[in-house]
Amino acid sequence: MENILKNRTTVGIACIVLSLLICFGLTPMFNKAVSNKVKIVRVTKNIAIGDEITSNMVQIIEVGGYNLPDQVIKNKENVIGKFATTDMLKGDYILPSKLSEKPLAEYGYLENFTGDKRAISVTLRNFASGISGKLQNGDIVSVYVADYGDRRQTISPKELKYVEVLAITLSTGYDTSQTKIEDGEDKELPSTVTLKVSEQQAIMLADFEANGKIHLAFVYRGDNDNAEAFLVKQDKLLNELEKDLDSESIKDSTDETQENPWEVNEVE
Repeated sequence: MENILKNRTTVGIACIVLSLLICFGLTPMFNKAVSNKVKIVRVTKNIAIGDEITSNMVQIIEVGGYNLPDQVIKNKENVIGKFATTDMLKGDYILPSKLSEKPLAEYGYLENFTGDKRAISVTLRNFASGISGKLQNGDIVSVYVADYGDRRQTISPKELKYVEVLAITLSTGYDTSQTKIEDGEDKELPSTVTLKVSEQQAIMLADFEANGKIHLAFVYRGDNDNAEAFLVKQDKLLNELEKDLDSESIKDSTDETQENPWEVNEVE
């Protein structure tokens, strides 16, 4: 019984000491960190990707420094005259990764092609077929085709399960990323979507464009690494399908009546 009382007394004293440490040690340190003020640059109006940043687009404000990113820009001189590499909204703070010293290329998404991929546009025949105008560059989508062929089928090609959106274009020819919507203006609906695909996928999309009604279904938007994982998975499937197709072609090479709707002629 005496040992139990001693243990309780020891635990009680430890709790009291810990409470005093929190009240007179950690709490003041935390309050000091929270109350510490830092001047940063904040966006005062919406900025679209590619815009040159002017003095009336940003302001210096004082905010609490607690949990603030180390790289947040604190001087207007480091922002004014530079170009936005991403859309920024009123109230955002600015990181160096959101800025570029040089103007962005008008169609910069076409500059990284090395010959192994294709860019192809498909028509959005109605409001619903393009996810009701909510698509953005970099989204991952799946392609579905309605009223396809003589049998008017609706199909979901596994070759087009994960595809990257390069651009969304209006009937004026301008991409949505290049078009600003002023207050009170009606938002114009996109007419086409440009996709980054392989040669095989491009041939399929051209066929679907001519003989069906293409619909896009949203899959993913966000971290580049996660988006790339979807595309890697799609490329792996395409390689497997190509190997299977080659095996069937060798097996049935004596059958002169065999037809392959996705046969690709090699370009030398």
